[in-house]
Amino acid sequence: MRLTTFTDYALRVLIFVALKGEERATIDEIASTYAISRNHLMKVVNGLSQAGFLTTVKGRSGGIMLARPAGEIRVGDVVMATEEGFALVECFDREHNQCVITGSCVLKHLLHDALGDFLARLNTRTLADLVAPQRLMQELRLEPADHP
Repeated sequence: MRLTTFTDYALRVLIFVALKGEERATIDEIASTYAISRNHLMKVVNGLSQAGFLTTVKGRSGGIMLARPAGEIRVGDVVMATEEGFALVECFDREHNQCVITGSCVLKHLLHDALGDFLARLNTRTLADLVAPQRLMQELRLEPADHP
């Protein structure tokens, strides 16, 4: 299994914005920090905003902030909102399934359970858990939001 680049960038955007605390982040500073295309980040931020993870303010003093506290944003929920699908194998896609053993296959149940376990495990952590290490702030050259 591999998460899409969109999901990877979405998680990075949320980490960056969470580290900014009450200060608004901009797409330009996120793009610069992560060396990611500004245009791609605009799509990611739009998707995260539509999913209810970010609030965006347009204009000169605008920017991006978390829509709710980092401790309320579960990692698994972000992954589920940003991935287009979880069809690990052909039979997970009922519309396009051509597998002749689908009716008696045990593997599909194992894979379905494993996917559920994967998402459940991700949901044991929140965005707040991801931004707790101080060294992450140092690597991104950000000052702690609650320290002068």
